[in-house]
Amino acid sequence: MKKILSVLAISMLLLGCKDDSKNIQKETTESEQEREVTSDAEDWTVLFDGASFENWKEYLNEGVSDNWKIEDNAMVFYPPKDRENGQAFNLVTKNEYTDFVLTLDWKISEGGNSGIFWGVKEDPSLPEAYQTGPEIQVLDNEKHPDAKAGTTHQAGSLYDMVSPVKDVTKPIGEWNTCVLTINHKTNKGSVVLNNVEIVTFSVNNPEWSAMVAKSKFADWADFGKYPTGKIGLQDHGDMVSYRNIKIREL
Repeated sequence: MKKILSVLAISMLLLGCKDDSKNIQKETTESEQEREVTSDAEDWTVLFDGASFENWKEYLNEGVSDNWKIEDNAMVFYPPKDRENGQAFNLVTKNEYTDFVLTLDWKISEGGNSGIFWGVKEDPSLPEAYQTGPEIQVLDNEKHPDAKAGTTHQAGSLYDMVSPVKDVTKPIGEWNTCVLTINHKTNKGSVVLNNVEIVTFSVNNPEWSAMVAKSKFADWADFGKYPTGKIGLQDHGDMVSYRNIKIREL
């Protein structure tokens, strides 16, 4: 009987040690996860905090015009009623980026059109940001005619080059969350819209050049030629809003 009790006592002691070991391991894992989240948060740069245009300017201009306003923690573009011929109010970041993850929310007006650029080379000889910067389409798929021009023109597409695998846009008036990744080290670009990866593409030659050659940009001398460039938000003549903009360099 004493032997049986001794065996039970030892078994309970070992079991308790095993449970303690599990708890220690769980605490360590949770602590590691907290450190990773903290570290990851430190890697992000806020490009728009809902309060100022500190990190932005208009393409080929020094500041930001009154056509862009800050409302409810979002930057909102109001197209001018009297636009001079050739006048545009595209926004670009003050800094340039090469490999990155960009995340932002966008909300397009009914029947509206806009876009997210990267690799923008700001040059006085190039009057428009889209002459260099590839675009991720921002669009009302239901009511803008561009959506009828093919799926490579629909929201979330790599404009005129890669179609989204499905339409995951929210109804007009609601926010869409877009995550754009450009990584020349792994030769991959991707678009995640509303938590669904809808577009992937190569960003390096020869695959990139072959893709451009099949698009409307085939004869554009400067299009998509700059691995390092500015992030841009397009003035396409329609009201559009952006918020929660941040970037993590890779």
